[in-house]
Amino acid sequence: MAGNSLGTLFRISNWGESHGKAVGVVVDGCPALLELSEKDIQGELDRRKPGQSRISTGRQEADKVEILSGVFQGKTTGAPIALLIHNQDTSSKDYDDLARVYRPGHADYCYEAKYGIRNHYGGGRSSARATVGHVAAGAIASKILRERSAIEILAYTRQIHDIEARIDPDRVSLDAVESNIVRCPDAQAAERMIRRIEEAQAQGDSVGGVVECVARNVPAGLGEPVFDKLNADFAKAMLLINAAKGFEIGSGFGCAALYGSQCNDPFITIKGKVATAGNHSGGVLGGISSGMPIVFRVAFKPTPSIAIEQDTLNADLEPVKLSIRGRHDPCIVPRAVPVVAAMTAIVLCDHFLRNQNARL
Repeated sequence: MAGNSLGTLFRISNWGESHGKAVGVVVDGCPALLELSEKDIQGELDRRKPGQSRISTGRQEADKVEILSGVFQGKTTGAPIALLIHNQDTSSKDYDDLARVYRPGHADYCYEAKYGIRNHYGGGRSSARATVGHVAAGAIASKILRERSAIEILAYTRQIHDIEARIDPDRVSLDAVESNIVRCPDAQAAERMIRRIEEAQAQGDSVGGVVECVARNVPAGLGEPVFDKLNADFAKAMLLINAAKGFEIGSGFGCAALYGSQCNDPFITIKGKVATAGNHSGGVLGGISSGMPIVFRVAFKPTPSIAIEQDTLNADLEPVKLSIRGRHDPCIVPRAVPVVAAMTAIVLCDHFLRNQNARL
């Protein structure tokens, strides 16, 4: 199975299935002499793990990470870093009825069409459980960026269903993001979002939403023309996340309703440094960072595993009714927040390291 790796100099290879013995990631290209322990990674895994609130799945996983290689006496050696997280609460019996049924909104049919076989226990490789490896690798990328630069990455819930928060990306803080279970720094909107998720959950339904991410203090000059543009790599990384269905940077689709005179960001100086008067571009011009905050949004569809009865087909192409049992998030967005931040860090770290050789 191809397509399990991401990155050029800082490269990750993700492995494992939802109900397998373990999941994990191999990180290649991490510079040597970075101080690294499980503690540096565990905090971010705790933000992503299941069972952390009443609006997340009931699956209980400790998600304790083990460093298997690439670290000696507390420092990275430059060798590949293998990270392992055991699965402990799989409850595979909940999926026995799905061996020959194609779940609406899932990749069951697509995997079977491609490979002639699929793992129906929790979706196997197509499960969001695979994002554990993303987050573990992202924690390492974030530490590299902190050690070598002042880059700060924050992701947060911007929208749940049709409820949209008011958030200033220039001022948002991690404390505000983590102040509630929906990870929305707008407290009033967060209360409404939680109620909407609980209402959908009570009805056996689900809702989607939008995660916004800001990367501050990103230096100008990151990104590679023409096919490795920074914004294009962000788009790819975000759309690799399970249930992600849309990506926009800066004003995004809103630019289509503007005149050029409105959309262009005039260049100015602030304290002797080049900046722009606005940020419709989202901090990227020509695929290269401009030095302004990078701001983008990722849209996530409603969790497709719902208890409401749906029409579908079985493997014999016969129409059947399906009501999905098991433990599922009524909204994936709050747990997607640390995944978006992790993937942002991975892309930025890769381009940061690549940029070190851009000129003498």
